[in-house]
Amino acid sequence: MQLFYNPNIDETTESFSFDKEESKHIIKVLRKKDTDILFVTNGLGLLFKTEVTLASDNKCTVQILAVEKVAPSKLQLHLAVAPTKMNDRYEWFLEKATEIGIQEITPIICDRSERKVVNKERFEKILLTAMKQSNVLFLPKLNEAKTFKEFIKQKNDGLQLIAHCEETDKKSLKSVLKPGENVTLLIGPEGDFSEKEIALALENNFIPVSLGNTRLRTETAAIVACHSVVFVNE
Repeated sequence: MQLFYNPNIDETTESFSFDKEESKHIIKVLRKKDTDILFVTNGLGLLFKTEVTLASDNKCTVQILAVEKVAPSKLQLHLAVAPTKMNDRYEWFLEKATEIGIQEITPIICDRSERKVVNKERFEKILLTAMKQSNVLFLPKLNEAKTFKEFIKQKNDGLQLIAHCEETDKKSLKSVLKPGENVTLLIGPEGDFSEKEIALALENNFIPVSLGNTRLRTETAAIVACHSVVFVNE
C-alpha cells in the first residue's frame, strides 16, 4: 500500500484536494489518473480510501470512499535525545524510530552537546516521509529543542528513565519496563550526560538504566531503547 498524507482531514471530510506539490507528485511522477484509488492518512490513526476525481498537473482532488480507524498504542513512548554532531545520524534515528513506533521526540541540549541548534522543519519532513514509507498511521510528535534543565523540570507521565554510561548503580532497561506503562527516556550526547545532569535527573525521580554491556552511539542507544519498549508491549 502506498500511503499519502493530509493533516487537515477527519471522519467528516467527504472530498479534498492535495496541495500543489503533492498533487504534482501524484499526477506527474506517479502517473495517477481519474478513478485511481489512493490511501491517505491524517497522521492521527485514520486511514482513508479515496478515489481520484480530478487529475490535473497542479491539483489532485479525491473523494473519500471509506474510513478506517486504528486504535493508538497502549503506551506513549517519549524519547528525549541529544542532537548528534553529525546531523545525518540523528536523522537516521528519527526515521527508524518512526518505523518502529515512537509517539514523541524531544531534542535536548546537554552540557556536552556539540550540536546545539536543530532544523525542526527538516526533522519533521523526515518523520513524515518515514511514516508514509512504513505505512504507519500515527505521525510522531516532534517538540522544540529544550535544554536538559528545562526538560528535566517538566512533568512526564509514567516511567521516567535516564540511560548513561557512568559506572554507577543502574538497572537494566528490560527489568524496569512494564507492558502498558508510559515511558519517558533520556539519551545523552556523544560525550554522555555530565555528572551534574545525572544527579539532577535522579533528584527529579528519573531511574538510571543500562542498555547493555557495550558503549553505544547516541543514535544507536535511542533505537535500542525504542525497540525494547515497543517489544515489551507487543
